[in-house]
Amino acid sequence: MTADDPLANALSGINNAESVGQLTHTVTPASNEIGAVLEVLYDRGYIGGFEYVDDGRAGTFEVELTGSINECGPVNPRYSSGVDELEKWEKQFLPARDYGTLIVTTSSGIMSHYEAREKGIGGQLIAYVY
Repeated sequence: MTADDPLANALSGINNAESVGQLTHTVTPASNEIGAVLEVLYDRGYIGGFEYVDDGRAGTFEVELTGSINECGPVNPRYSSGVDELEKWEKQFLPARDYGTLIVTTSSGIMSHYEAREKGIGGQLIAYVY
């Protein structure tokens, strides 16, 4: 059986591993999109680090968990948003203002909504974490 949405599976696995108190989690299969999302999670301090492991197939990510994720998940369908609409989506997906992060894919790459607002660019919402 194949995964329909690898990003959703990765975030669900991380969320489940965090909720039971595991210190590490293996995300498989690896992709550039998942790697970029993990980079945003690392930059915002939600995970301790991650490492790509080449297994001769699709590869895996070994993610070091810190216990600071309350909930994370994908945004389906992926809503398009201008820079002025990010606050509307922040109200919908995050529990409080300036608490948590929306992850946005833009023409400049995958970044947090804070970076997108700072650069003045919009994009598509792909995930949230708090």
